[in-house]
Amino acid sequence: KLCGYLNKLGIKGPIKTWKSRWFFYDENKCRLLYYRTAQDINPLGSIDLSSASFDCKMENGEGVFEIRTPSRAFTLKAISRQAMMYWLQQLQMRRWEFCNTQSRFPVGSSQLVNEPLAGRTSRILSCSFAFVSYFVFTFVDVVDSEDFLPLVKTPTEAVGLKAASLPAPQTSTALQNISLKHPWTEIQNTVYNICGSKQLWGNNGNVFSFDEFQEHPENVVEEQEAEVEAGCAVKEGTLEDGRMGPRLNWIRKARWMNSGFPGSEELSREKNSVEKVSVLQQQILTLTEEVKSQKELVKLLHKTLEAAQQEKRVSSMYLTAAEDKDRLELVRHKVRQIADLTSRLEALEQEKKELEQILTLRDSHIQELKEHVQLLMEKNHAKQEVIMTLTEQMAREFSDPLQEANTITVETLYKQQEEIEHLKDDIDAYKTQNQFLNSEIHQVTRLWTSVAENEKALLMKCACLQARNCQMESKYLTVLRKLQEAVPGLPNSHAELVKNLIQEALQWDVKEEAEEGFNLNPVSEYDEYGFMTVPEYEIEDWKLLAKIQALEIKSNKLRSQEIVEKPLRDRWNSIAELNPSGELKSLIRSGIPVEHRQRVWRWMVSRHCSPVPGHYHRLLEQSRSTEHPACRQIELDLPRTLTNNKHFSSPTSQLIPKLRRVLLAFSWHNPAIGYCQGLNRLAAVALLVLEDEESAFWCLVYIVENLMPADYYSDTLITSQVDQRVFKDFLSEKLPRLMAHFEQYRIDVSLITFNWFLVAFVDSLVSDILLRVWDAFLYEGTKVIFRYALAIFKYNEEEILRIHDSVEIYQYLRFFTRMITDGRKLMNIAFNDLNPFPMKLLRNRRSMHREELEAELCELEQIKAAYVKERAEQG
Repeated sequence: KLCGYLNKLGIKGPIKTWKSRWFFYDENKCRLLYYRTAQDINPLGSIDLSSASFDCKMENGEGVFEIRTPSRAFTLKAISRQAMMYWLQQLQMRRWEFCNTQSRFPVGSSQLVNEPLAGRTSRILSCSFAFVSYFVFTFVDVVDSEDFLPLVKTPTEAVGLKAASLPAPQTSTALQNISLKHPWTEIQNTVYNICGSKQLWGNNGNVFSFDEFQEHPENVVEEQEAEVEAGCAVKEGTLEDGRMGPRLNWIRKARWMNSGFPGSEELSREKNSVEKVSVLQQQILTLTEEVKSQKELVKLLHKTLEAAQQEKRVSSMYLTAAEDKDRLELVRHKVRQIADLTSRLEALEQEKKELEQILTLRDSHIQELKEHVQLLMEKNHAKQEVIMTLTEQMAREFSDPLQEANTITVETLYKQQEEIEHLKDDIDAYKTQNQFLNSEIHQVTRLWTSVAENEKALLMKCACLQARNCQMESKYLTVLRKLQEAVPGLPNSHAELVKNLIQEALQWDVKEEAEEGFNLNPVSEYDEYGFMTVPEYEIEDWKLLAKIQALEIKSNKLRSQEIVEKPLRDRWNSIAELNPSGELKSLIRSGIPVEHRQRVWRWMVSRHCSPVPGHYHRLLEQSRSTEHPACRQIELDLPRTLTNNKHFSSPTSQLIPKLRRVLLAFSWHNPAIGYCQGLNRLAAVALLVLEDEESAFWCLVYIVENLMPADYYSDTLITSQVDQRVFKDFLSEKLPRLMAHFEQYRIDVSLITFNWFLVAFVDSLVSDILLRVWDAFLYEGTKVIFRYALAIFKYNEEEILRIHDSVEIYQYLRFFTRMITDGRKLMNIAFNDLNPFPMKLLRNRRSMHREELEAELCELEQIKAAYVKERAEQG
């Protein structure tokens, strides 16, 4: 038992007096009860240790320490420094044990506001980890392997049950030791001490009735009852009957006083048995809580399995439903599920705010402790300087015996030595205090680390839930789109309901939702390069598709943020110098992060196209002095460049003049081509990433003159036509079913794909996927365009095969590339699923089809010449 006599500082106005009190630790409620004597039945008060902090100030005197609670501070004094350190260590260890025990029992989030800080942290940790069922979290033991402060030997003469038989240390008169703040408690204890012998013989003639103890005005009823039970436990055990408790207590005390204090052997046996029982009870509680957590995990898994089976049954019911009414009922069910997920997200947001508040409080507490330690170190340093000064002075004085005899007497020297001894004692005391405070800081730091890990786990859980919510909303909008197509065949009431639901879905804004609710990865209106994340379609049906596209982008980003994007960024950060290798090729295919893309693009351009210093500025001077024939066509194409990008959408945009100068410089640099429609888009993308005009100019030169074959942008575009024939060959080999479908309905895919090859998918794919394609295209060449073109058709093959009308197929091919939102899946199809074709095969196919095309063009020229000659003869 942790109990013993301590002196408590009492303050009555300007008067401060020390009063002797018997203190007893109540392990059930983590409180320190204090009585006037060890034989009193009712406590004078209690100190709540669950959120208290401890401090020992050496300047207050030997054995003095403080216990600070949120409401007040208690100053106590032990008989020696050893007793003080023993009380501090034991109270600290029992406080942490109590907080760790409480952390195993989760509580509701509504109870966290008014709880003490330490208890609230442990409760929040246990509650949050009960919610995230697949994380297991346990507090470490309070006593660490780090020996911050060695355990103090138990002072048996001042602490424990033996101290109850010793007389109370009186630092003042008996009248001053009486507590005037608790008169009724003092009267009860006094009458109990006087009438104890009479109650032993059955005398019930006393005036006061102690069957039920009245409540102290400063304490709550439950706290007073707990303190009475704790006080009785100090004497001999817990009372079983409220009325017979005082009588049995005094009988036991009388026997104890008559027979003397029990022997050490009996005490040790009782203590060992009690400790064994407590250890077994603690193990039972631990195993019970572990079984409960495992049961909760099994329940959650069962619920997840039932939800998945229910979703499967609902989908099958929707597909097999014979009437539209049943399908509408299923749609309503999905709406209710979306509302439920929204409420769960709000609850997680509230829990996150509470965790942030706890972290703020912890940080402030740590900062205060650091300042306190710094102040103590400064004091210690100042005292050491004083000691060094005195030591040097003594050394100088001892060096001159004559001066010593004349100036220093024996008494002065003795006083200085005594002062040095006191200073050494103070240094030892401050070292002990620093060790104690370091142990407190260490425990707080471990708690803060645990809370940070818990917050990270909750953020990951929120990201998964948010991605799932986006998928549910996307499926909901897809169902609405299907119903929109079937509106002409629905009854009027159902058609009106579908129109209202579509209207509500179109009014939803991604940006507004991100501002209103908790959003881990909000989708803004524009991305990092200024491209619109949600395209603006004028057709109502396409507007609904734009919303579905935004939700899919958001879901993919949330799912890949921690799993894919973070490891990829770490690998890129570890690359200091760029060198061609298989690993670099794999990284570039996976996509270059935004912060590294500009550096990598400059490196790829400079490898194959060495910039000539001053060449770009000379071309600009030439374009200013002489007007190029292509200048008019360039001016016409500037307003039509990247209309979905905010940097080019307005005629007053800052990049419009830069784009004009780059295109004019290229027209003078390569007079054979001059300017061709499509070069404006290539230069615009280079400007967005590289930002510098000259770097964008050399990137355009690298693409046109190094990556693309000759005559790709000539007047006849002969090589571009050759590539379309080569692509049709590959499409027949890789996707024979799709090519047969196109031939059945007489679909010429070159009408769609010609622009893909000419501008490298600009204005065809969403910005995130487009830039990944360009990353691989600048490193590997034109075969990347063939790979991604085949992958796009493979990605949507089943959707195209379900369309059996040539007009609808052309309409679908107009916008189907904008609906591809999963860049990882498209990349895997392009580089993994499709069989590779080397550049040698591509060159052979190009050569074969070029000969055929040139022969056809030559024949066409002969037919035209014959026709012109015939018309001339007839004329």
